[in-house]
This record gives sequence, structure tokens and C-alpha cells, in this order.
Amino acid sequence: MTIILMLRRLALAMLLGASLGTAIAGYVDEYDIDALVSAGKVDVQALKNHGPEVMPVLVSIYERSGPDKRAVIARVFYQLGWKSPRAEAVLMPDVRTSHKQLRLQVQWALGRVSDDPAVVDALLNTMRHDSNPLFRDKAACALAYDQIHLSEHQRLRVYEGLVESLRSENPQVRDISMKALKIHTGQTKGFRPRASAVERADAIREWESWLDEYRNNL
Repeated sequence: MTIILMLRRLALAMLLGASLGTAIAGYVDEYDIDALVSAGKVDVQALKNHGPEVMPVLVSIYERSGPDKRAVIARVFYQLGWKSPRAEAVLMPDVRTSHKQLRLQVQWALGRVSDDPAVVDALLNTMRHDSNPLFRDKAACALAYDQIHLSEHQRLRVYEGLVESLRSENPQVRDISMKALKIHTGQTKGFRPRASAVERADAIREWESWLDEYRNNL
């Protein structure tokens, strides 16, 4: 065997070995992942070690699970914080579920898997109109803390929705909208949720001027 032929065979063996190693590294066993999320306490670091390839597997498990397990997986989505249109797609139908724990986990998780404006709109709708004050409050928390993938342009939609919600007839909605705005901006513009309608209107005009300035600076 010539030296050239030996080198060619060696190179081929190395290439095949590298390809096999890559395939093994990218492989995620659904049974193993299911076992992790079924445990009493989910080992999120173990899931992170698989990398983003774990997301489609979690989506598949979510789709075939009951509400209690879905709540666990939604929390995992929240903790991983990886953008995934497929995760958003399975979470969105549960944003109106009657299952309390699942609904809360979905509200918190959505902004950590997606930058879709539909997520912001869904949370704003819950914050403004849901009959349950707990869901309204936690939707405002999600808008304040969990929209982690939004660009500055996309974040404008959140600010516009929160400022508009200061006009709500519901004092709680005005209060949680103001709290979310303060978390984002550090400002209140003197808005007090239970002040007179005239005082509130003056403060809202200041917020609208702030929105104009924000838009102009984008």
C-alpha cells in the first residue's frame, strides 16, 4: 500500500468518525427527556446540556401530555429561555385554559420562547379583560419581565399597550399597567391609578408624549 493511499484511507476514517460523533452529539432521546420532566424536580441544567435540539422533543411531549405535565414543561420552556416557534404554537392554545397552574406557566413562558406580536397582544388582552384578577396581574408581570426576545421596535408594542391600558375603567388594570411601565422605564409621569379622571388624563398625556419621543428615536 502506498503512502498516498494510506493517507487517503486515514482521512476518510477521520471524516466518518467526525460525522458519527456529530450525529451522536445532536441526538436527543425522547424517552430520557420525558423521564427528566416527569421527575419531581426537573433538572433544567441536564436539559440545557442537550442544547436547543431539546426544544422539539419537549414540544412533542407537551402535545401528548395532560394539563399538570404541560404546566411543568411550560415552566421548563420559561427556564430555558430559547426561542422556538413550535413551542409558541403549542403554548398559545393554553393561554385561555381553565387550568390555573397551566395558564400561569403559559403566560410566563410565551415571551421567553417567542418575539411574536401575537404573544404581546394575548397578554395585553388577558391583563385588560380577564375576569380573574390573578390572571390579569400575572399577565402584567409577564409583560414587565418576560418579553426577552423583543427588539426595541417590537418593545414599542408593549409600551403602547400599557399606556393605553392606563385608560381602563378597572382600577386594578390601571395599577398593574403602571407598575409594568415603571419596571420598564423607571418612570410614573405622576400617574396615580386611583386619582381623579382629570389627573389621570394629564399624566396619560405625558406618557403619550414619551411614546412619541420613543418612536422618533427608534
